[in-house]
Amino acid sequence: MTSATPLSLASPEWRVAARRARRLSWLSLAWMGAEGAIAIAAGIAASSIALISFGLDSVIEGVASLVIVWRLTGTRLLSAAAERRAQRLVAVQFFLLAPYVAFEATRTLVVAERPQASWLGIALVTTSALGMPLLGLAKRQLADQLGSVATRGEGTQNLLCAYLALAVVAGLLGNALFGLWWLDPAAALVVAGVAVREGLQTWRGEGCCDGPGVSGPTARDGRRRSCRRARRGSRS
Repeated sequence: MTSATPLSLASPEWRVAARRARRLSWLSLAWMGAEGAIAIAAGIAASSIALISFGLDSVIEGVASLVIVWRLTGTRLLSAAAERRAQRLVAVQFFLLAPYVAFEATRTLVVAERPQASWLGIALVTTSALGMPLLGLAKRQLADQLGSVATRGEGTQNLLCAYLALAVVAGLLGNALFGLWWLDPAAALVVAGVAVREGLQTWRGEGCCDGPGVSGPTARDGRRRSCRRARRGSRS
């Protein structure tokens, strides 16, 4: 996917993009709420730290979606201060996940606690692996049009969810089919590591200029201008 052309702030096209981003965040909120509840319940039933961690990640993504809905509503729509606050709040969501997941995954590896097979969890996570990339890429494209680091961070969380889903489903299948129980906590450690990295990038306002699919100097320059505009606004 090529990078989106930054739109003029408060133009009719910019407002249309903001409405689309807000609708996608509402969709994410509903999806993440259901997904998180099912994944946590299935993970507890199967004693799967990877599945529980995936469910917690879904809940945290839901909170990030709520932050973006708040950011793109009412008088906050054109507020640079609201953009900066939303950027930090989205970043914090990444940091909330990592310590718990890392601790529980390490504990599971040390005591060799073997999870049970969870076919419900496998089906749920597979659905997320297929659907989240579409949602995340759409949000990131809108974020580039809006010059919003916070919105891009939320889209990155959706992509992260897809990557984690692939790692988790590999761990669940490895355990269910071949008894490779250690893949489950290993997948959970992947969750923790990637969450920390993405949280730091969002907190610093990075990633707005260097996303995938940038082609040619014109696209890069436009993307950099969009990113600089968002950063200048967030500091005011």
